[in-house]
Amino acid sequence: MCGIWALFGSDDCLAVQCLSAMKIAHRGPDAFRFENVNGYTNCCFGFHRLAVVDQLFGMQPIRVKKYPYLWLCYNGEIYNHVKVLGDAMVKRKGSNMSKYREGGTHQGLFTSPVCWWWWWRAVEFGLTLITPSHSACGGSDGLCCSFQLQHHFEFEYQTKVDGEIILHLYDKGGIEQTVCMLDGVFAFILLDTANKKVFLGRDTYGVRPLFKAMTEDGFLAVCSEAKGLVNLKHSMTPFLKVEPFLPGHYEVLDLKPNGKVASVEMVKFHHCRDEPLHALYDSVEKLFPGFEIETVKSNLRILFDNAIKKRLMTHRRIGCLLSGGLDSSLVAATLLKQLKAAQVQYPLQTFAIGMEDSPDLLAARKVANHIGSEHHEVLFNSEEGIQALDEVIFSLETYDITTVRASVGMYLISKYIRKNTDSVVIFSGEGSDELTQGYIYFHKAPSPEKAEEESERLLKELYLFDVLRADRTTAAHGLELRVPFLDHRFSSYYLSLPPDMRIPKNGIEKHLLRETFEDSDLIPKEILWRPKEAFSDGITSVKNSWFRILQEYVEHQVDDTMMAAAAQKFPFNTPKTKEGYYYRQIFERHYPGRADWLTHYWMPRWINATDPSARTLTHYKSAAKA
Repeated sequence: MCGIWALFGSDDCLAVQCLSAMKIAHRGPDAFRFENVNGYTNCCFGFHRLAVVDQLFGMQPIRVKKYPYLWLCYNGEIYNHVKVLGDAMVKRKGSNMSKYREGGTHQGLFTSPVCWWWWWRAVEFGLTLITPSHSACGGSDGLCCSFQLQHHFEFEYQTKVDGEIILHLYDKGGIEQTVCMLDGVFAFILLDTANKKVFLGRDTYGVRPLFKAMTEDGFLAVCSEAKGLVNLKHSMTPFLKVEPFLPGHYEVLDLKPNGKVASVEMVKFHHCRDEPLHALYDSVEKLFPGFEIETVKSNLRILFDNAIKKRLMTHRRIGCLLSGGLDSSLVAATLLKQLKAAQVQYPLQTFAIGMEDSPDLLAARKVANHIGSEHHEVLFNSEEGIQALDEVIFSLETYDITTVRASVGMYLISKYIRKNTDSVVIFSGEGSDELTQGYIYFHKAPSPEKAEEESERLLKELYLFDVLRADRTTAAHGLELRVPFLDHRFSSYYLSLPPDMRIPKNGIEKHLLRETFEDSDLIPKEILWRPKEAFSDGITSVKNSWFRILQEYVEHQVDDTMMAAAAQKFPFNTPKTKEGYYYRQIFERHYPGRADWLTHYWMPRWINATDPSARTLTHYKSAAKA
């Protein structure tokens, strides 16, 4: 996790403009650098570093002797950079996407147009296809393909920085093939002065943030967070439009002699449903074809283990957020297992936060005792939570109600971790609710197909909500978050399963995920089957929920007169509640006129909900009365 920043074609003093880059210094507390681009007096890069890989040679922008014309500033982790660089044979048999699903997008490797595209790209990359064989797959009962790939990259790595692979891949195959080969999370700015091009790119789910501002005359500014752009000056406009760069896309821009740019194309390079090209190189244990329940469960366990294992890539101490819910508990238990297998010499630290009588604290304690982690509990009271709201909204750059609620606890626990421990790389369970249909309202989905559509919509919008929350609250305190549930291989396989296999069953959400680990003894059974509890709810007791505490507080901060004039004051995304009004006020104080960063509020579907809290649903009412 780092902070990246760049300007192209600035017509103001760069020394003054670069002050804006200091707004994201929290993302990289270990070191920083500003560097002008050779031959362009109005172009520069800024970089704030959190050293988690190659602590000696990890400064940016990355420039290597072999490619003096390439400049790279990136924030992320490329987990397959060693595999792509190596000369080992890669064998992949029984692809998880190989069986045809009627009515779906996944077919056999050589019957799907998408997979033909992968194969052709592999050939373009210099890969030798040795044994493509339909007959080895057992015919129509399970269309799959057994093959080996011998790659001939012969790259010479000059550092141990994982991001250097971007330079080598770009030189070998161009930007289109480069982004498809990256297994990880990333946001990057790549400058090619030889070909006069600038490239921007962001990972599939937007786990790593990226914002840009661009004017009609070609001034371009890019930053990890919007706060590093809002105060920039430009002669054409007193108000620079700042917007998030879309996840799963890359953009190509022409670099002009005067340092300004012109956008050429914006390309979507990966959809969450599609197995990525880099899967060809994955050394994951063999998966089995077919959708029989035991086969699926086995494949899910293999892919989840691999998602955790690949994310151990760091020189810093690893910790894990543990709410005591299903997702964080599975992550913590699997993480500890993988750390032991890797013979890491320190105990895993797990972290839970809540008020007194918080169900999350009790559940997390049970999990920590079960797995044997070094557990930390952080207590906070309502006053501390309310006092943190201003800092939280400034860090988040959003006023979405449920995001703000959930962010307070995550912000406070991240603050504790940074101040009291040496854990820097933090694992969490983000992304599972969207991927595995974990929200309570999925019980009301009209059909499995509608539930599938909603799941993909939520994944597409993660960068506006949960992924945004997870990144900003941890980055605010110089921590790096890793989210294995959003692993490309794991998520694409899960989404390839038949819709009726993924829906809630027997009144229990995430039934398939729970069933997958039923016989593993990874976590206590009562945790494995614990009902969904939103993070913003679980940190407080059912009888005195966090959202109720907030609503009671803002009742005295926002009066009826203010609400009556809300539409006039806030014509876009007009707040409907006093709580929403209060958050919007704070947001406008920090980011006036930037309300369009949030396209819409997060809200459950199919149930006519007026509040995003799960505790307002029927599922929780009986518990509240107990």
